[in-house]
Amino acid sequence: MTTFSVVATPIGNMGDITLRALETLKNVDVVLCEDTRVTRKLLDRYSIQAHTLSYHSHSSIQKVDDIVSQLKKGMNIALVSDAGTPGISDPGAELVRRIRNEMQVEISHGELKIESIPGPSALTAALSIAGVSAGDFTFLGFLPHKKGRETLFKEIAASKRSMVFYESPHRIGKTLNSLVEHLAGTDKKVVICRELTKIFEEVVSGSADMVRTYFTSNPEKIRGEFVIIVE
Repeated sequence: MTTFSVVATPIGNMGDITLRALETLKNVDVVLCEDTRVTRKLLDRYSIQAHTLSYHSHSSIQKVDDIVSQLKKGMNIALVSDAGTPGISDPGAELVRRIRNEMQVEISHGELKIESIPGPSALTAALSIAGVSAGDFTFLGFLPHKKGRETLFKEIAASKRSMVFYESPHRIGKTLNSLVEHLAGTDKKVVICRELTKIFEEVVSGSADMVRTYFTSNPEKIRGEFVIIVE
């Protein structure tokens, strides 16, 4: 049976890789990476001599066709992202969809298996240490840069569920301003988790205004990706 493995990799601390992930990466024919240089650091850490190939949001349709062709030839392939679980707010989801659509016959006949090799995820890592109710939440991924952005902030403000999304250091200031604007007059708690699993891992919580003031007063902490939770 040919196998396409979706492999979670560390979001910061390289020690978080699972034994099953290491075994998978050692035995596949190709490892698809967002950035081969990032993945090579992980592979070198564990002395894995796997062949790598880039696959990212700007990859051509031809590259997807080539990947499907390799699977049809019986090559075992692993998909990783730069950090965390592929398919969660990254182009891996589209690739898995294409493979499922174009290789339905092979999957149904047991000739191809698409398997999850679970592990680190910024979403679950943040929720586990945020101290908020996480039994019922909505995950928004990365918010759009322009179209629909304000509508989403209105939904966040009105939601009775915790809302979770990712943000980059380049947009965190603008996002905090929007949260202050839309959450004004509410008692909603905002939690920001940054540098997850790294030495300077930090959780900042309070009102939107309190959190914005913290980062405005400590601009050196605006680095890495952020997980934002609005309780």
